Amino acid sequence: MVNLDKLDNPVWYSLVECHQTVAINYANAKFYHPDYCPFGAFEASDHLSNGWIDYASLIDNFFIVGEKPTFPASLAIKREVVCLQMVIEKQLEVEIKERITLLNNKHEDVLFELVNLVQPGYFKRKTSQLGNYYGIFKDDKLVAVSGERMNLNGLVEISAIVTHPNYTSKGYAKQLITHTVNKIVERNCVPFLHVVQSNTSAIGLYNQLGFDTRRTISFWNIVRVNGDH
Repeated sequence: MVNLDKLDNPVWYSLVECHQTVAINYANAKFYHPDYCPFGAFEASDHLSNGWIDYASLIDNFFIVGEKPTFPASLAIKREVVCLQMVIEKQLEVEIKERITLLNNKHEDVLFELVNLVQPGYFKRKTSQLGNYYGIFKDDKLVAVSGERMNLNGLVEISAIVTHPNYTSKGYAKQLITHTVNKIVERNCVPFLHVVQSNTSAIGLYNQLGFDTRRTISFWNIVRVNGDH
């Protein structure tokens, strides 16, 4: 049975387990290499200052996921993004009418551009290397995607669920989520996701599909003081 308690600190366990090769480690703190994801986490709040300062020299705007952090005076919290953490433990039975493509390296630029058009600031050039990403194309244009980001033993995060603004309300997101969930469950893993608490339309879709809210979790946006924010 998968231990869902690890989702209380998902970035930490992702970097301890499946994403070790892209981890930057500082004592009790761990961070994704900034080319892949601007996320970090910690186990204890003691002795973190040097690590945080070192990481801030690589990327001046990043997120700590989980408990509220303490940090040196050279850093500050820009904002707290409160999310619902939602899980589902079964395959979905939504009809998939569209052709869904497994994206690869040749799609890196169009994937990066689409996700950052809709959800700027979270998706980096190499984020797509953290898991499988799927897309729907119309007129040879990538118009909707979903994929996998954090990856723990037995737990896989669904992320980058975005549709180009000109192609919404066509059921693309529902079909992509269904495809992504089912592929994860086929690997005997539990899918989970994070959605901003104020995004009621997305939450309604996830509830309709059968996702359950496990907890709220905060993404703390950290910036360098007097830096380019």
